[in-house]
Amino acid sequence: MKLSVSLGVIIGNRDIFPDQLVSEGRREVLQVLQEAGITPVIVDEDATKLGAVETYNEAKICADLFKRHRDEIDGILVVLPNFGDEKGVADTIKLSGLDVPILVQAYPDSLDQFNVERRRDAYCGKISVCNNLYQYGYDYTLTAQHTVFPTDESFKADLARFVGVCRVVRGLRNVRLGAVGARPHAFNTVRYSEKLLQAYGITVTTVDLSEILGKADSLADDDAKVTERWSSIHGYVPTRGVPGPRVMKMAKLAVVLDDWMTDNDLDATAIQCWSSLQKNYGVNACTWMSMMSDKFMPSACEVDITGVTAMYALQLASAQPSALVDWNNNYHNNPDKCVLFHCGNWAKTFFPDFEMSNAPILGTTLGVENTWGTVAGRVAAGPMSYARITTDDRNGVIRAYMGDGSFTDDPLDTFGSRAVVEVPGLQKLMHHVCKNGFEHHVAMTIGDSASILAEAFDTYMGWEIYHHEG
Repeated sequence: MKLSVSLGVIIGNRDIFPDQLVSEGRREVLQVLQEAGITPVIVDEDATKLGAVETYNEAKICADLFKRHRDEIDGILVVLPNFGDEKGVADTIKLSGLDVPILVQAYPDSLDQFNVERRRDAYCGKISVCNNLYQYGYDYTLTAQHTVFPTDESFKADLARFVGVCRVVRGLRNVRLGAVGARPHAFNTVRYSEKLLQAYGITVTTVDLSEILGKADSLADDDAKVTERWSSIHGYVPTRGVPGPRVMKMAKLAVVLDDWMTDNDLDATAIQCWSSLQKNYGVNACTWMSMMSDKFMPSACEVDITGVTAMYALQLASAQPSALVDWNNNYHNNPDKCVLFHCGNWAKTFFPDFEMSNAPILGTTLGVENTWGTVAGRVAAGPMSYARITTDDRNGVIRAYMGDGSFTDDPLDTFGSRAVVEVPGLQKLMHHVCKNGFEHHVAMTIGDSASILAEAFDTYMGWEIYHHEG
């Protein structure tokens, strides 16, 4: 997963305002981008007047530069050190042919500098630029403050959020997902529309579980790839008490899944977790899934393709691994707390310490000896974000909800991958989930990323969203 971002930068100008404002603004913005680790694509200072864009000819020059770097540019930053030329900005984007997120920033005026030498009027100019972007049919993102200096912490937060939006939009429009096996019979809840997903650039590749298990069974214990994966499993998670032959079966399964993902250039997977895997192969796939999620190639249970789409989006937003969980249990009588749980397959990043185990609940019907391979641990206290994507086939749309909460350190005596979370207004959220037919699975990650997903899904993907804010 590519975490670095390149932005096409348009410095707006209107030549009745002082040149020095443009030169100063250009230097400041480039310094801020450098500090943030963002690669700028911007016209040279001698390619146009002051390296800014005002005239149609300058728009063509900047657009040609953007065209040459179109495969690198993830978003566009519009900077207005003064009023700027509204047509110059919109024409540049139109001529470039880019379809990427756009952030519009405008400098504030200072009360002691309302003179001819330092007056900007960017407060007004930003409205005109946005008006033209709207007329041209472009979606765009605004800073929290209508005008703000690039060096202000508020803008740096806007920029960080925008970078996350760019990653989400770029990633979702090109993501390739693998569906391993059929949906478990008991899980109508994870049904989805491949056609709706494909309309937004989300591609699903399928494979029958029998093909995977057959290839895994045919591998020799001393196969080089198998021994390598055996070692990586033992290096990833403590396996004390786990029967060696079961770890060997996990290693072989992992090799086949790795090869299938590579052959099909896949970014994430959703796997038929039960009951075929346990009955016909004798292990859980959780350890491999945990390892893949920890490497930013998320994997979800029960062939929940829209669930793993939410996982992928969350990791793009947060630059942290994600996990798929159940909204599983109330927590005593606290209406804003609940227990998140899965057998489990959560990424190692979530746990201070964890170990390989089995799945006692599945074991009641499948035999505990056939469920080795889960990872068991408790998530540490800290901030968290959650999200869910669903295809609403009845209405032909994609819908999503997202929000922020926190992992807590409240007592919890149970097994599996687990966490106690606090979400302000949780009962309201649960009402929304149930009334709108969402699944019981939800994706989660560490940090505060809900606002990034809300902007990406609503403004740029055009999905129906509910951003829960308590």
